Amino acid sequence: MQGKLEEAEKLFLLALQEAKEGFGERDPHVASACNNLAELYRVNKAYNKAEPLYLDAISILEESFGPEDIRVGSAFHNLGQFYIVQRKLEEARVCYEIKARVLGLNHTDYADTMYHLGTVLQLQGKGKDSEALIQDSIRILEDGGQGESIMCVKRMRYLAQIYMKSNRLEEAEKVQRKILHIMELTKGWNSLDTVITAEGLALILQSAGSLKEAEELLERCLDARKTLLPEDHIQIGANMLHMARVAILNSNQLKKVDTSKAICELEKARDILNESIRIARSSLDKSMRQNRKIHSYGASGDIGKNFRVALVILLQAFDALGLLAITKQELQESKQDECLPNSEAESALLRCISTYKEFVTEMSIAEFPEVKAEYLKCLKHLLSLNGNSTTQTSQRSTRVNLQDLRDEIKRLELQLSPSRNRKI
Repeated sequence: MQGKLEEAEKLFLLALQEAKEGFGERDPHVASACNNLAELYRVNKAYNKAEPLYLDAISILEESFGPEDIRVGSAFHNLGQFYIVQRKLEEARVCYEIKARVLGLNHTDYADTMYHLGTVLQLQGKGKDSEALIQDSIRILEDGGQGESIMCVKRMRYLAQIYMKSNRLEEAEKVQRKILHIMELTKGWNSLDTVITAEGLALILQSAGSLKEAEELLERCLDARKTLLPEDHIQIGANMLHMARVAILNSNQLKKVDTSKAICELEKARDILNESIRIARSSLDKSMRQNRKIHSYGASGDIGKNFRVALVILLQAFDALGLLAITKQELQESKQDECLPNSEAESALLRCISTYKEFVTEMSIAEFPEVKAEYLKCLKHLLSLNGNSTTQTSQRSTRVNLQDLRDEIKRLELQLSPSRNRKI
């Protein structure tokens, strides 16, 4: 736990040797020592050393207590976790199924096993089977009086994420409302956990088109965050970004019935985005100062995490500002003017790109694919904006070399492609 892994390895090896000499090669004490050493190797990513030890522990326990003993089930659980880390999903599935069979339906750990097995099946793409197991694990906890426990809430959150990924918004909303009700009862609105849960519900409602309730929830989240956090905290900036997006969506709904109200929503969104940009920029500058102070240019630990989050929010805010400018131009200009250049949108997207390039030179973001993905979105939106320009005036006014833009997009798409990531 102190990170002294070499010293820990020596002691675990000594413990294994002592167990074999004191109790015999096939004693359960040896199985325990094998498992502890295997766990160390798993943490150290020495997988070739870990797996034989896990298997030895299982073999010894089966000989000592029989294949249906709970201790054997626990050993298979450890082996299953080991396989998940390596994405050996079929092997992990078998381990959890064995553990479930050993435990039986009435065991207190059965719900935990169902959840782990469900997560494996989800990774394997077996959605229906996965959902059924996760739902069962939640039901067992609720029936046992643990419906408001941290463990149960965690599983409900995972289930809501599954529903969101498959665009089952009604089911996701139902689960998220249940979680929020639990958080309000157990922690109240003076807790960031409640605020984050409410924000999650707001984003689901936004996707479902329930913009009024989403807006109200996000405003309540912002008020709570301003009470709980420093005024320039990055969570406040993120909250404002979500609010601005809802305002833009509101504008899209209003433009069919009231253009002036639609433009007012865009103006409100722009003010919110500018404040979100200011906060994100302030957070980035703070991370940069901390990074320089410790002379670490790898952006590791909390500094790296804060930097990554702030940069993603900043890029998203600039991108949203560009979208806002395009939408506003469509509302204000006549059909004859639609091909005129949108300098405001281009400026926002160019700021997005220049911000990315600025921080590429300052800190290494090679391992931040989410940052690159946001940068790629900005590039594509800029290409679309300028690629749609058909007049000589717009072509002369652009500050973008379209071929360079296309080349950069191709380069990033290659870097972010799943096939390349699998090879790495």
